[in-house]
Amino acid sequence: MSRSGSGRPGGGGPLLTQRAAIVFLLAALAALAGAGAGVLAALAGSAWPVAVSAGTGTAASGVLFFKEIIG
Repeated sequence: MSRSGSGRPGGGGPLLTQRAAIVFLLAALAALAGAGAGVLAALAGSAWPVAVSAGTGTAASGVLFFKEIIG
């Protein structure tokens, strides 16, 4: 029994474009930077909501930056 394509709509093309894969990879790096910023803020004596906000803001701005640069 032969299979045509890989079961995805539209045939056997890639799941992600190269642009999307690069943006996801850089988003993972931005998440690591955000985690580092949150840890550093917590170690500096900030309350945990401030540290979480600092880490989340860092990660989100990194993702937006890379999305615009790659796009």
